[in-house]
Amino acid sequence: MYLIGSGTQRLPRLVGISKALEMMLTSKPVKGEEAHALGLVDAVVSPNELVSTARQWALDILERRRPWVASLYKTEKLDSLGEAREIFKFAREQVRKRAPNLTHPIVCIDVVEHGIVSGPRDGLYKELESFHELLHSDTCKSLIHVFFAQRGTTKVPGITDLGLVPRRVKKVAVLGGGLMGSGIATALVLSNYPVILKEVNNQFLQAGIGRVRANLQSRVKKGRMTQEKFEKTMSLLKGALDYESFKDVDMVIEAVIENVSLKQQIFSDLEKYCPPHCILASNTSTIDLNLIGKQTKSQDRIIGAHFFSPAHVMPLLEIVRTKQTSPQVIVDLLDVGKKIRKTPVVVGNCTGFAVNRMFFPYTQAALLLVEHGADLYQIDKVITKFGMPMGPFRLVDLVGFGVAIATGTQFVVNFPERTYKSMLIPLMQEDKRAGETTRKGFYLYDDRRKAKPDPELRKYIEKARNISGVANDPKLAKLPEKDIVEMIFFPVVNEACRVFAEGIAVKAADLDISSLMGMGFPPYRFGFYRVKGFLSTF
Repeated sequence: MYLIGSGTQRLPRLVGISKALEMMLTSKPVKGEEAHALGLVDAVVSPNELVSTARQWALDILERRRPWVASLYKTEKLDSLGEAREIFKFAREQVRKRAPNLTHPIVCIDVVEHGIVSGPRDGLYKELESFHELLHSDTCKSLIHVFFAQRGTTKVPGITDLGLVPRRVKKVAVLGGGLMGSGIATALVLSNYPVILKEVNNQFLQAGIGRVRANLQSRVKKGRMTQEKFEKTMSLLKGALDYESFKDVDMVIEAVIENVSLKQQIFSDLEKYCPPHCILASNTSTIDLNLIGKQTKSQDRIIGAHFFSPAHVMPLLEIVRTKQTSPQVIVDLLDVGKKIRKTPVVVGNCTGFAVNRMFFPYTQAALLLVEHGADLYQIDKVITKFGMPMGPFRLVDLVGFGVAIATGTQFVVNFPERTYKSMLIPLMQEDKRAGETTRKGFYLYDDRRKAKPDPELRKYIEKARNISGVANDPKLAKLPEKDIVEMIFFPVVNEACRVFAEGIAVKAADLDISSLMGMGFPPYRFGFYRVKGFLSTF
């Protein structure tokens, strides 16, 4: 109900133009009592009175004892025409800033304005006409596809159709209190899971607890949590420096650095200290789960629980299964994902799994273009204009050069035939550039972390170009926007096709939701050319 078809002619007459536009353009939900106070509904009745009341009202309308949509002709909440036009002008400006690639918010404003100027009956005809035009648009088809694809991620053939009932997970342990571990712990306590946060020393432990506290306090400041609820939620979190308190946990999520030997040691320890039914999950983003669990005898309960940073905010949970993972464990984690308000997508085990593997070429293609002469900042600008939250270079600054290099190394080792070995990021890291955390990366950052281009970047590009032995092609500096989009995303689409062909994802639609919720791929770009999905977007 993003725009028309949600009372575009009644709303302004009942609640005023500004309020009406806010509700329609943001899809802001209104509860029953508030809707009644605004005049949007005529009465609020209990469930057992609903049918009888509706039947009586229908008879009253038929026999003209009650008016038919009387609110359509009320005008006391309408602003003066001059003031209304200023509101419409302001609303259009805001929409063009926030959603420059979308037409339907503008259509909504046009329809409301038409009804104000020409009257409600003409407005209704205009609404009907516009609705049918939008219904057959690519954007509509894309968003409908996303709607059903998101709801289909919990249906996993051969797993969820076995009739298994999720076991109750009463207590969870999280290993590692860094940004990811603290974010995962935050997501769990917000959904009333008691959590043990383990670290290697008290300093790291207190820092991890502090991060969880800060995440929750942010909600208090924004009015999304009361102080009483904050204290109750924080009481669910306990710290630990050893495994003694792991004897009664139902699930452990490991969220330490991407180091194979360290993770192997941790899982060997978990097998000793955790109960036999305990789910052993890893938040690794690239490392093969079979390698992580190689030294254990518990491969049937080892599973990937890959969250995206910040873990308590990002909606995707990538559930990674191996050939040995028990269907019961998968069903259990699907249930946990639902309870912590994540959209879970079940994928197979491989380097990078689904999201990181699909989008690794996103940065690789960008680096290749830059070393051959394309404008780095132009690439980010074009990709953002396309609809991504940020371009590939701004994204690397956000996640940090350390993560980028660690991830890149995994792909170079596992897919050497299709990786571009750029030295640009390592060269910049040698000069203590690491992205946002150092206020220097591909961009320079001020105290508010606002990014601006850095003219010094040219020397790093030249040095990387010399090492790679590639020539600067002046033509690439003037690439059309369409070519930039295609050259950045075609490798991503190719990798997505490989992921699907290899059976890493059981449904192409699962890759759509993974790219949407894991990387911010614009939902209105799916389903182009009347064919559903990310694999056919271009």
